[in-house]
Amino acid sequence: MGRYNDTTYPPAGGWDRRLTEIACPDLHPVEDLHRNDWFTVRNRGGYFTVEYQLPHVVVLPVVDAEAIAMVRVKRPVLDDVTLELPAGAIEINEAPASGAARELAEETGIVADVARFAPMPPLAVSPNRVPNLTYVFRVDLQRREFDRRGPHDDEIDSVELLSLADIVRLMTSGGIYVAVPIAVISMFVLSRPGMILNP
Repeated sequence: MGRYNDTTYPPAGGWDRRLTEIACPDLHPVEDLHRNDWFTVRNRGGYFTVEYQLPHVVVLPVVDAEAIAMVRVKRPVLDDVTLELPAGAIEINEAPASGAARELAEETGIVADVARFAPMPPLAVSPNRVPNLTYVFRVDLQRREFDRRGPHDDEIDSVELLSLADIVRLMTSGGIYVAVPIAVISMFVLSRPGMILNP
């Protein structure tokens, strides 16, 4: 231990290898505890990991630079319909930005050209269990694109357009409590011009 890694991503460099490779290949012995079509649970040298079969992507759809399109996702495990960002698995041989565009279309009904998806720093979703990073993309949209959206997946209860002020209020009051959307939205809000952080 003792390594301190900085994640890399365009435009800062190439994509971090931990997006597509297991970050801990030297933890041994490796024992498969459970395997299905979506993930494998392993014991890697005493560390229990959840390893997804495909890389994952999260999309931040920013509308008119002042609002974010979010989805209410049916989450039976939490017994809730949570406010989240469009997200999902990247398919085999699918480019990360293409996966982001597809997930946006499937979960919100908004279709946007893949060239509009700008990479953001990748995230470790569960650093104690998942030995991969997750791709993150931002796409800037206009209100008319949101208003003209098509149908969405069945796992989505609704698609909502929330102002940044409403999002901050919901995050600080517990209305938005899923960690990944909070992290992605926070990166966006903190990077906006005029945001002053005291050292």
